[in-house]
Amino acid sequence: MTARTIAVVGASSKPHRASNRIFDYLQSAGYRVFPVNPSETEVLGEKSFATLEDVPEHIDIVDVFRRPEHTREVADSAVRVGAGALWLQAGISNEEAAARADAAGLTVVMDLCIAVVHRSLRISRNAKA
Repeated sequence: MTARTIAVVGASSKPHRASNRIFDYLQSAGYRVFPVNPSETEVLGEKSFATLEDVPEHIDIVDVFRRPEHTREVADSAVRVGAGALWLQAGISNEEAAARADAAGLTVVMDLCIAVVHRSLRISRNAKA
């Protein structure tokens, strides 16, 4: 799967929040990134959306910064919008959410930071070149 668009659920405009730093990293890496947070209007120059269903483009990866008990609903939304993957950030796991997304054919990653994995893949590719 080649990802181009990432929706960050729980994205924050506050620079000290991990979701803000990861959002910035993903933008810098060339992804089209959509903040999804009904409490925000804008994150790093991007209009924030209340739900995944409100995002006007296809979403390849749904990157989640929400407590585990809220991830089942996010998984269901990711399925409804036809996302390719559900990524629960470091420290976030929910087997029920994972099972729902997996049953619908989404790739599921839990308890890993997308930026750390992205950096390691870039380093690995550069080392082979």
